[in-house]
Amino acid sequence: MERVNFSHLMRFIIIGFLSISTVIIYSCRGKDLTTDNNEESYELSTITYAKRFSVVRKKRYSHVRIIDPWQGARGVVQNWYLVHDTANMPPFIKPGEIIRVPVRNIIATSTTHLAMIAAIGETGSVRGFSGTGFLYSQEYNRMISAKNLSEIGYDDNLNKELIIKLKPDLVMMYGVGGESAAFEGKLGELGLKVMLNADYLETDPLGKAEWIKLFGALFSKEKLADSIFRNVEHEYNSIEAFIEKNAKGRPRVLLGLPFRDTWYVSPGNSYISELISDAGGYYLWSDTKSDVSTPMGLENVYIKALTADYWLNPGTAETLEQISSLDGRFARLPCYRNGNVYNNIKRTNTHGGNDYWENGTINPHLILYDIASILHPELFPDRELFFYRKLK
Repeated sequence: MERVNFSHLMRFIIIGFLSISTVIIYSCRGKDLTTDNNEESYELSTITYAKRFSVVRKKRYSHVRIIDPWQGARGVVQNWYLVHDTANMPPFIKPGEIIRVPVRNIIATSTTHLAMIAAIGETGSVRGFSGTGFLYSQEYNRMISAKNLSEIGYDDNLNKELIIKLKPDLVMMYGVGGESAAFEGKLGELGLKVMLNADYLETDPLGKAEWIKLFGALFSKEKLADSIFRNVEHEYNSIEAFIEKNAKGRPRVLLGLPFRDTWYVSPGNSYISELISDAGGYYLWSDTKSDVSTPMGLENVYIKALTADYWLNPGTAETLEQISSLDGRFARLPCYRNGNVYNNIKRTNTHGGNDYWENGTINPHLILYDIASILHPELFPDRELFFYRKLK
């Protein structure tokens, strides 16, 4: 397998790791929206798990709020009004805040966006993406080969001229800091609608998956998106309940791998920590809380790692030797010696696209099933791992 550009891949890992909110949004068809901004809502959104997204369904349009869409954001809200493309604009709303639905052309910047768009059958609507060289989906890769999906660049190096040329109805971006507002502003000045997506900040696995309802609303496929999510929710809760009833004990779990002598430890209130807990495991740093990963020295992590029964998600490592080559002490860890090291790299293609970071978010029940099968093999003796692979 070809070696992957580490910095680019880490960009997707950060998005996928940290931490999908959703909503069923209805708009009016062919009616004049002349009500004021205090128009009585007739139904609130059915968001159950997600915290970074809200919607209020009005009689004739839907008001969407994206809440604190980057790490460290406090009190930041992005407002959008979804209006059917045959309806007149509400006079009290700024035109720049209106998105005509269904969206027909979209630019995305995260693999999670692409997976959800594909799940509702709208792959062909994607015109541009940031990081086309790291996609797993065969369908999207065929679009790239056919020059139907363009690379738009990264952050400060976004190809603004190309983005304008692609004429998107919506540009969906993710935010990793205050600079996200600056990128959004620059594109907004060009007359583009730029929505920030905060799915990666959700700490509940079902909260991440629930963002598919947003895409259902944008593409006027609310019922399909809701059906997909209800199935995921049912599967996830069924697996969790089975584990809770039948698992004997909670194996201790180590996560990650150091980067340049620093170990960035996921906090106990993170997405992956929740998955481990729901899978019947005990994450070594489950008692910590933070909005971001905490940098720790190798010595401190190593001492605690001596108590781990399993080691999951060791960076981009594909073999045990790659891990021990970073620091010989790792080979002395009991979890390493016992061969209990697993990485989420089973569905990876030759150029580094990893399906864990695409379809994993929308299928947390499959990740939960994998982790539970690793930690409690006696409960799932015949199941083959889907996203994970045991390192040798």
